Amino acid sequence: MKVVLAGGAGFIGSHLTDLLLLHGHEVVVIDNLSTGRKENVHEDAELIVADISGPGRDLPFIPDVIVHLASPASPVDYWAKPLATMAANSVGTLNLLEQASVDDARFIFASTSEVYGDPLVHPQPESYFGNVDPIGPRSCYDESKRFGEALVTNYRQVFGVRAAIVRIFNTYGPRMRKEDGRVVPELMGQAIAGGPLTIHGTGQQTRSFCYVSDLVEGLRLVIEDEELDGQVLNLGSEEEYTIALLARHIAAATGSRASLQNVVGRDGDPQQRRPDISRIKQRYGWSPTVPLAEGLLQTLNWWRRS
Repeated sequence: MKVVLAGGAGFIGSHLTDLLLLHGHEVVVIDNLSTGRKENVHEDAELIVADISGPGRDLPFIPDVIVHLASPASPVDYWAKPLATMAANSVGTLNLLEQASVDDARFIFASTSEVYGDPLVHPQPESYFGNVDPIGPRSCYDESKRFGEALVTNYRQVFGVRAAIVRIFNTYGPRMRKEDGRVVPELMGQAIAGGPLTIHGTGQQTRSFCYVSDLVEGLRLVIEDEELDGQVLNLGSEEEYTIALLARHIAAATGSRASLQNVVGRDGDPQQRRPDISRIKQRYGWSPTVPLAEGLLQTLNWWRRS
């Protein structure tokens, strides 16, 4: 299978590239390296340094599948680059959909759990429309992903592009940038430095954390599924932790005795987040296998080597 992977130099994208190559697929990565890193890209994948929001580019093959992972995903990044984030998920999505239409390629849009906003339904099934704030501090990311989903849906209806949407929940593991700003690298960095571990708000807000190897295995199954068309699938872990408990797990993994320090909560921070993954379980039998404690140790080992 020939795969074009937009955003393949990033955290999730680079692990997905490695896995697809391992399974015998050809991969071309398109990435502007704004948050991704050239050294993340496997030597057997071709890297095209380009912005998907800009003009088109020549590809070395006609793809079977185009996967769109090209968007800043950390609040630190999308707050610093709000318009670039919105462009990646709107103009960039349109450009890639047009390429898929021309090449008769399937299209996979990597969306996010953020489309559910601060949910009033828990856990969140794909049928839930969300509790969202279109002018809030996270709107450049949340709303552009929601628009991207609408664009994919309507391109499929109007032009017949075979397409699916995957809503990715919190993921962690090796190759997360240390300055990423998301909770696992932030707390791990603080723990290694001797603390204290900063808890935004009460620490009772919850998340579910999926190790990256599990996440990309789910994405591989989606990519290889030639019958998948028109589906929306949640992808993430069903195990839910408070942020305070996560901090204690990270302290244990690092051997830190640092205290937890509560600070003012972040605007727009959802209070609960856990996916209902019944659909993807039913279709593929997929569910995460790496326990949080093991995943944190793997992440820590990478952190200390890098």
